[in-house]
Amino acid sequence: MYRLDNAQQGEKYNTIFSRTTPAQRRKRNARSRFRSRFLLGLYLFLMILPIYWLINMSLQTNSEILGSMTLWPKNLTFDNYIGIFTNSSWYMGYVNSMLYVALNMLITICVALPAAYAFSRYRFIGDKHLFFWLLTNLMAPPAVFLLPYFQLYYSVGLFDTHIAVALAHCLFNIPLAIWILEGFMSSVPKEIDETAYIDGYSFPRFFIKIFIPMIRSGIGVTLFFLFMFSWVELLLARTLTATDAQPIGMIMTRTSTASGIDWGTLAAAGVLTIVPGILVVYFVRNHIAKGFALGRT
Repeated sequence: MYRLDNAQQGEKYNTIFSRTTPAQRRKRNARSRFRSRFLLGLYLFLMILPIYWLINMSLQTNSEILGSMTLWPKNLTFDNYIGIFTNSSWYMGYVNSMLYVALNMLITICVALPAAYAFSRYRFIGDKHLFFWLLTNLMAPPAVFLLPYFQLYYSVGLFDTHIAVALAHCLFNIPLAIWILEGFMSSVPKEIDETAYIDGYSFPRFFIKIFIPMIRSGIGVTLFFLFMFSWVELLLARTLTATDAQPIGMIMTRTSTASGIDWGTLAAAGVLTIVPGILVVYFVRNHIAKGFALGRT
């Protein structure tokens, strides 16, 4: 046994490759393309199948859902969607969820932008330790903070309000936003700051008109992650609300009654829950693509 050097290996490969005819190479390339497309198609099929089945169930009656498995609705009905849009307890769940998600995104981005700029541009005693301490907040499960938040908000009168859930989510979203934005801000040269000061820009004017547009891709990525966490988080939102600010996730549990589960309404509510996420991804898709390529994420 002996090891071939690079030249001998290349010569051996060229000899083997030269023995194959153009038809054989085309056949091998065709098999490779077919295998890649088959695996991609299988992956997309497995990803889309649960969503399709959810939509399929939302357009069926409970008797049809429980009767037999059908690939498409035999008796197409929109009663499940009509019931959601005509019942205030249902559609207000979506309104409540969107309100506290929007409040959380606004508060978080307003706090995280200057904080991330400070971590990116300045050096102070304990800056790295403070930055690491912020990240440790993401390591704790939300259940740890349920009792403190409940007692605090009940004492100050914030229980069952949208701002209560928004502030509770800030505990996790602000460190995440600072961590993402700091990576984007550090990629911007400090000479831009100095040039703006020489040109007579005040810090607020420079930060809003020059610096923020330069990191808009990072802001888009950050808003995407903020929305994703706040929209799907249920434990804090369920505990800190009772009636006036209940999220849609809590209201969906009402479909389970003594007479059984209203599968059609539950499926329709699930479809409507996916729609806001699709809209957010659509509007920030370009920023997300640039952000994943340029930023810390």
